[in-house]
Amino acid sequence: MNAQSVITLIQQALEVLVLVAGPLLLTALVVGLVISIFQAATQINEMTLSFIPKLLAMFVVILLAGPWMLTILVDFTRQLISSIPQWIG
Repeated sequence: MNAQSVITLIQQALEVLVLVAGPLLLTALVVGLVISIFQAATQINEMTLSFIPKLLAMFVVILLAGPWMLTILVDFTRQLISSIPQWIG
C-alpha cells in the first residue's frame, strides 16, 4: 500500500462522510436559522425552543434519506473490504 492509495482511500472516506452527514447538518442549519429568526422577531429568548424542532426535523430527514445513506455506507464498506487483498499483496 503506497501513499497514493492511502490518500485515495481517505478522499473516498471523506466524500462518503460529506454525503451521509450533509443532509442532517443542512437540516439542522436551516431549522436553527428559522428558529433564530423567529426568536429575534418575537424576542423570545428560550434556549430549549430550538431543540425540539431540530430533533423532529432530523428525525424526518433520517426517515426520508436514511435508506439512501445506508446504501452509501454499505457500498463504501463493501468496496473497502473487497479491496483489502489489493492493499496487502
